[in-house]
Amino acid sequence: MFSFVPQAYAAAKAAGQPGLMAQLIPLILIIVVFYVFLILPQQKQRKKHKEFIESLKRGDKIITSSGIYGTIVKVGEKDFTIEIADGVQIKITKSSVAARQ
Repeated sequence: MFSFVPQAYAAAKAAGQPGLMAQLIPLILIIVVFYVFLILPQQKQRKKHKEFIESLKRGDKIITSSGIYGTIVKVGEKDFTIEIADGVQIKITKSSVAARQ
């Protein structure tokens, strides 16, 4: 009943089906392209943003990612306290800082 399976396998080999390496090379190339064009730039951008956040100090004028302008009043371990108006202070996470004014 299953005698056709070995014959089909032999026919596929004889027809010149590519080997394992020939099948893996395109997959490896796709992974390399994704790494070079997607992952590396994101890692560089993340490192640059981390260095930017670490360089901020009290008195710096910043813009948050939500568009709030303020001046850093207090630097915490994971957050900043910023003054957005006279006597109005809010606490934000360090990662929400988008740019320096």
